[in-house]
Amino acid sequence: MMTPTVLITGCSSGFGAATARLFADRGWSVVATMRDPASGDDLARRDTILVTRLDVQDAESIATAVALTRDRFGRLDALINNAGFGLSGVFEETPRTKIVEQFEVNLFGLMDVTRAVLPIMRQQRSGTIVNVTSGAGVFGLPLISLYTASKFAVEGFSESLSYELETLGIRVRLVEPGGVTSTRFGERANTEAAQAERIEDYAPFLAGAAQVFDAIRANRSGATMEDVAEVIFAATIDPSDRLRWVATDDIKPLVTARREAGEVRYMDMMRKQFRPNLSS
Repeated sequence: MMTPTVLITGCSSGFGAATARLFADRGWSVVATMRDPASGDDLARRDTILVTRLDVQDAESIATAVALTRDRFGRLDALINNAGFGLSGVFEETPRTKIVEQFEVNLFGLMDVTRAVLPIMRQQRSGTIVNVTSGAGVFGLPLISLYTASKFAVEGFSESLSYELETLGIRVRLVEPGGVTSTRFGERANTEAAQAERIEDYAPFLAGAAQVFDAIRANRSGATMEDVAEVIFAATIDPSDRLRWVATDDIKPLVTARREAGEVRYMDMMRKQFRPNLSS
């Protein structure tokens, strides 16, 4: 039986690194990609992991990484689109250049990598594409409007793409994690937010919202990067038509409310979380 091959983006840390290790542990050949391959020295020490450069904002690096995968392994059974970052802060304070970067990485880069692997999967008439989104791709929250917009876009793109690819034997999956403290995601989001020029009119809202988010963080489920990697692996090998996989327990109540409660009821619930803070 031929060893299956997976290409994973964003493997320098976080979900990507954990997922690369897990797939290798489960007997897969892994192409672990990242902007700076020197960051993947620990992965490169493993015989079944090939570390190579892929920057989702660099079309040439995408083409090179996919060609290397095809030439080395002769096939590609799964693509894990994991690379991404989050912008945090008030929309009005965020420079347009950062907004463009948010979409280039989280959406357009994901699309470019997907487009690059599709000829291989079409020829095989098989393959699985797993797009890692977020609870913020299901429900909106203040102060991450741009990250949310990019992840909502990935959710809609993935659902639509799944219908196009189904008859070719190619499956599309969405994995939706919540908060995992062991990643560096929040670190970059906070760094980006700190560079914004403040607008004082938002100060009362920010102070109140901070209390809400502190409470949310305090109730996190304790999920780890490895827990999310397990869900990514399960979604990849699952033979059913299931599209969406919620990866951490902390966001399940909000996901359920967003998808199952009526619009008026859901919006009222969310506004009550933040509206009282407008006058604080």
